[in-house]
Amino acid sequence: MAIRHVEPYTDEWREQPVGYLRRVVDRLGAEVADWWEGPCDPRDATVRLADGDALVWDEESGWRLGSFVSGGRGRHTELADVRYLGGGLLPRPDRVPAALGDARAGVGSSTAWRPCYRSHRNCRDGFDVALDFYTRLVDA
Repeated sequence: MAIRHVEPYTDEWREQPVGYLRRVVDRLGAEVADWWEGPCDPRDATVRLADGDALVWDEESGWRLGSFVSGGRGRHTELADVRYLGGGLLPRPDRVPAALGDARAGVGSSTAWRPCYRSHRNCRDGFDVALDFYTRLVDA
């Protein structure tokens, strides 16, 4: 399989996380009330949960859970009482529901420590290759 590099800031690049996010949303099932992509710098997405909380993913710190304060399509989401799920930037989609359960139970890092696994400005660090794996799963 050839490694594909997607040119930063193109439509394809902006939409690249969608394959991964759809797989996570599918795994969360009935817990999801809605979800949307946010802007870039960094690329992010919000998953509104049925209980009123939200999960937010971004390409620098991965997943975090919190009480939804504000946000919407094309805007960064603001959360209160944030807890990071851990597991890196792209934990396997089937592991996210368990990580969500752990975060709800108080496991994981609170807002005192925001992980930063990478900088969104580093467009050639291999992260897009990892995202491309999920894009190919959706396209298959």
